[in-house]
Amino acid sequence: MNLPLHPGWPGALEAGLIALAIGFALYFVFQALSRRFGWPPGHAVGWACLAAVAIGAGIDLWNLFYLGVVRLESPIYARIALAKIHDPDSLGIRVLMEVLGALCGVALAWMLAQRREAA
Repeated sequence: MNLPLHPGWPGALEAGLIALAIGFALYFVFQALSRRFGWPPGHAVGWACLAAVAIGAGIDLWNLFYLGVVRLESPIYARIALAKIHDPDSLGIRVLMEVLGALCGVALAWMLAQRREAA
């Protein structure tokens, strides 16, 4: 997400909460689109999950993928790659919390929408 968050677990929780808000908002955007285009309700959930994970965890997920795939053969290249990442020590837990937050945000919005339709 490339925001100046706290390091460690507090930063991971902050990133997860931001991703939760993104997922919550995107569900209602895709629900409106699905009603307009006549899609089944599952399409709104699926597209909202995909978009929320891409927006909420995209940069950190890319950095985690990049560090795992690219061969950092020189200590200089490793330092350059790590210098571009905010808090590289807790990158994995931050990605996990962002993905979980995005998916939980979509699920919470879906449950709220279902409760409103039933009432």
